[in-house]
Amino acid sequence: MSSLIYHLYPPTVVTEIKKIKDIAPKIAIEKNMQAMSFQGFSLPEGEEYLDSRKTLFVNNDLHIGLTAPKEFSQDYFYRNGDADEMLFVHEGAGKLRTMYGSLDFKYGDYLILPRGATYQIDFDTEKNRLLYVESSSAITTPARYRNNYGQFLEHSPFCERDFRLPKDLKTHDEKGTFKVISKKLSLSNQHNLLSELLLE
Repeated sequence: MSSLIYHLYPPTVVTEIKKIKDIAPKIAIEKNMQAMSFQGFSLPEGEEYLDSRKTLFVNNDLHIGLTAPKEFSQDYFYRNGDADEMLFVHEGAGKLRTMYGSLDFKYGDYLILPRGATYQIDFDTEKNRLLYVESSSAITTPARYRNNYGQFLEHSPFCERDFRLPKDLKTHDEKGTFKVISKKLSLSNQHNLLSELLLE
């Protein structure tokens, strides 16, 4: 619900903002009633994490898509300012680096990133395939699996021991200019924009 995060230097010093591009998905079929089968594993591999993201389904609350990146460029950090993100690992392994610490992942893992979390991904190989869900509502465990105190009930398909949290939080004591690619909805034109922020 909330985090207390301590910084050595204020993270709010933005020296420049550049609008990179509009990434609002183009709707191919409006109000579709036809059953379809999607062959997600035929999605061609892409070079870079953000460029290879392909949104398949959208509504007012969710964007669901696939990505098959060979790498996550270490030239920038990424932040989704609009939505919580869930990444499911179909193929690949690596380390998710966030402002909360690092988390090793592998095939079959779900990675949950709260909105506004700044992150990078270190992939172990070039063969990676992820399902992603962007949710404007908070991603939480279903209420039917929790009691009034938030503990998981016996019929829940998972328990507290199934969750792994980030660890090895490293304090970076350095000054300079850092690039953050931020996804943010522009309320003036209702488009999803990728913007480049230069933080000092």
